[in-house]
Amino acid sequence: MATLRDIKRKIEAVRKTSQITKAMNMVAAAKLRGAQQNMEKFHPYALKFREFIGRLAAGVEDASEYALLTPKEEVKKVELLLVTADRGLCGSFNTNLLVAAEKFIKARKAEGIEVSLINAGRKARDYFKRRPVNVRDSRTGLLNKVAYEDARRLGSELIELFETGGADEVYILYSHFISIAKQQPAVVRLLPITAAVQQGGEKAFEYLFEPSHQALLTDLLPDYIYVQVLESLYQTCVGEHAARMAAMENATSNCKELVRTLTLTYNKARQAGITKELMDIVGGAEALKK
Repeated sequence: MATLRDIKRKIEAVRKTSQITKAMNMVAAAKLRGAQQNMEKFHPYALKFREFIGRLAAGVEDASEYALLTPKEEVKKVELLLVTADRGLCGSFNTNLLVAAEKFIKARKAEGIEVSLINAGRKARDYFKRRPVNVRDSRTGLLNKVAYEDARRLGSELIELFETGGADEVYILYSHFISIAKQQPAVVRLLPITAAVQQGGEKAFEYLFEPSHQALLTDLLPDYIYVQVLESLYQTCVGEHAARMAAMENATSNCKELVRTLTLTYNKARQAGITKELMDIVGGAEALKK
């Protein structure tokens, strides 16, 4: 049975842990505000860019002129860009992404399709390092400060793989930010790029633009990939901070509840010790009288 000193030490240890989790919660909240502001500024641009490229691609008469728009006749190899966090202590955030990646790989292998990975995040790198999965490359530190240069490098690598036949399709798996309380893994096909289609199966209307249609698509299609990769980095970054803030808040609440329970146990043990000592004193006094 634990002594009073042991219980007291445990109470102090839990209180110190509570201070740490509270501080981490405040740090995550501060980082979340900055990351969310950046994401909210960029998100409308990414959506409009996606819509514009989809409609622009819908006006192409011969998609074979553009490598990024042309589906392969047979899909044998798929590349998956997996975006996770570098650090833990954020609840099930990374676990959900890793489980979704394993489901994606398992489903493609069941269809006889070879899957290779590009990991963007230390958690993904460490997880698949010990598993029989073809990992082409791993990057870390991308979510510390989300930058267009990182998205451009990743996008260029994916485009090169698709154009050279290293991958017949390219997907990205990231954490879609829904709210501070909810983040959901999302899988999006990056390549080949799909043209926008209106309801009823009719192609969307075509824009009037200058210069030529071909010149615009040639310049903008790679940028579309960079923008979508950058959008996924922003959303995953915000989701990481939101998940960590919630996890640290829960940990702080659990510490407070544990301190309350331990304090109650300490008081009961202390009262029991006092009662025992009183009984020993009274018993000794009665023995002296006799």
